[in-house]
Amino acid sequence: MPPFIPTYGQPTVTHDIFLNNPYESHPSLTPLEAEVLWEYAKLAQHVKLMTQKTRLLQEEPDKKMLTRLRVLEKKMGLVLTLFKASVWGVINEQAAPDVSDSLDFDNSDRTIRLK
Repeated sequence: MPPFIPTYGQPTVTHDIFLNNPYESHPSLTPLEAEVLWEYAKLAQHVKLMTQKTRLLQEEPDKKMLTRLRVLEKKMGLVLTLFKASVWGVINEQAAPDVSDSLDFDNSDRTIRLK
């Protein structure tokens, strides 16, 4: 059975570290030490692959999110403009209070009148 080689969503790339033990023929190492070092090397490669995938995941949503937020920003700007225009239209449709009706006293009279 071939060894498991994780790709983490990337194109399949054969990493030699997963297939061959580079420490196997080292004269200063026992077979157990060579196996342990190989496991550490495979673990390091797994961490590198996960780091690459994490970076990809970190960058991609920002680009997509930015595009979506730009579209939303344009729509919200349009909604705000339409809202302001409709409020302005409602304000202009209301009749302005007639100032001459509320002034039933002359300018020299300073008496407060209650209606």
